[in-house]
Amino acid sequence: MTALLIILAAIALLFCGYVFYGSWLAKQWGVDASNPTPAKTMTDGVDYVEAKPAVLMGHHFSSIAGAGPINGPIMAAVFGWVPVFLWCIIGGIFFGGLQDFGSLFASVRNGGKSVGEIIKQSLGKTSKKLFIIFALLVLILVIASFVNVVAGTFFTAAEGVSGFVSNPNGNQTTAMISFLFIVIAVIYGFVTNRLGVKTLPATIGGIIAIVAIVVLGLNCGLALSRNTWIVLIGLYIAVASLIPVWIMLQPRDYLSSFLLYAMMAIALVGIVISAVTGSTTFSLPAVNGAMVPKMFPTLFITVACGACSGFHSLIASGTSSKQLDNEKNAKAIGYGSMLIESALGIISLIAVGMVASKFLKADANGIWSFSGSPATAFGSGIALMFGPEGSSINSTIAALLTLAVSVFALTSLDSATRLSRFMFSELFLTEDEATWKDAKNPVRKVLANPLFGTALMVVVGCILGGLKLSAIWALFGSANQLLAGIALLAVAAWLGEVGKNNKMFFIPMVFMLAATLTQLVKTVIAQAKIVCGDGAVWGNWFQLIFAAAMAVLAVILVIEGVKTFVKQAKK
Repeated sequence: MTALLIILAAIALLFCGYVFYGSWLAKQWGVDASNPTPAKTMTDGVDYVEAKPAVLMGHHFSSIAGAGPINGPIMAAVFGWVPVFLWCIIGGIFFGGLQDFGSLFASVRNGGKSVGEIIKQSLGKTSKKLFIIFALLVLILVIASFVNVVAGTFFTAAEGVSGFVSNPNGNQTTAMISFLFIVIAVIYGFVTNRLGVKTLPATIGGIIAIVAIVVLGLNCGLALSRNTWIVLIGLYIAVASLIPVWIMLQPRDYLSSFLLYAMMAIALVGIVISAVTGSTTFSLPAVNGAMVPKMFPTLFITVACGACSGFHSLIASGTSSKQLDNEKNAKAIGYGSMLIESALGIISLIAVGMVASKFLKADANGIWSFSGSPATAFGSGIALMFGPEGSSINSTIAALLTLAVSVFALTSLDSATRLSRFMFSELFLTEDEATWKDAKNPVRKVLANPLFGTALMVVVGCILGGLKLSAIWALFGSANQLLAGIALLAVAAWLGEVGKNNKMFFIPMVFMLAATLTQLVKTVIAQAKIVCGDGAVWGNWFQLIFAAAMAVLAVILVIEGVKTFVKQAKK
């Protein structure tokens, strides 16, 4: 019954946040349905492509969610369920939703440009360049992390096994279904955008096709080496980031969203069944007293996408703003998607609470740690509500849920690569140069070329993706949340410049900057001690240099932001 009360309370609070706070924000900023969006005024058939609200919702939600709202809350469960619950709700409504909605709206009002362009208007050209460099560093970590995760999800260690296999294991099944999913997405994009098939019949056909490939994948898998998967994933994300969005990005993310909706629906049904039958017990304590001293800033960094994520601002201002058909839909897509993600974070918390004894371990001092795969914990926890471990329904539900998590990791990966292409080009173009073709300097023309930026980011990301995940993931959480603080600063400064109310940004902005900078400083100190001692490896140097660079860039941007706010206050 505890699990059911938790999810009902979460749904009620998040719904109230959307209806009341989200509507208040739209009114304060002057969201106007009659204002033409960049998708209408700047359409180019490649990046600026008007999308139906349901399709864009699918793209945006799939891209921002990925595996984040599952991994974060599950790993943060070591603090107890109350702190994670409160941060998902408060963070989602007043921090993450504010950032996502604000970033989308600001980008739409600035021709679909990125947060970097928004920063330029209020903080200056130098700050724009610094932000883009910072964002590219974060995107390298995103690409490296998810390349590592996806390749690990697809790869099977069986010796001498390569190609199509019968009686596949979980990884081989996931690989096959993910590959076929790309084929279905391309077909969907073609029939809806070139053959004129309406959204509803195309969607029904797409869902039937998804069911078919799941059945096929459970009986025929795909096995390749880990390095081969890294190369193939790199080629896929490079191509996906360069082709028009209607071919891959829109249809893939739209169809992927149905997997996520189905996953959440299955979880909700399981929670109700568990409450009615009492078949499973939510065994996570409300608060773990031994972990309270470690709560700041670790809790807020770990939960990440379940409450607030800087990566969302890049999606909102990088791809979604170029596809929005009407400003009135910005609230549902920007703010609503974040609150649904917070709900998924709560569901993930409940899932790990059902299998807490299996995945959460305490040492002699009562300090807890999470062991195992968050995706596996999620699948196992929800599946346990439907039947005992080892039963056919339990195994099937667990496999399907784990598969859904893996699919979304790949979705976030190709969106991140497209974003890096946009921002890399922006870094080398002047104000009077709209595209790389307009660049007057031959060197800048090469650097701003989409092919060059895409190739460089993919190659660097894939090389880092071949390292141990621990060397990458240690920085990803801090960098991602620090980006959120800077995005909040950027939108607040822009709103101040155009004369709109921006006071709701100050507390979330200061809190996120304080938490993440504290964590980065701790990382720098810890890695410096290792480097100065014996036994340092390349991963230690990597973490030290990246953490220090991001902290310095962020501090400079914060100083410029404070100067801007002071000038605005004097006006």
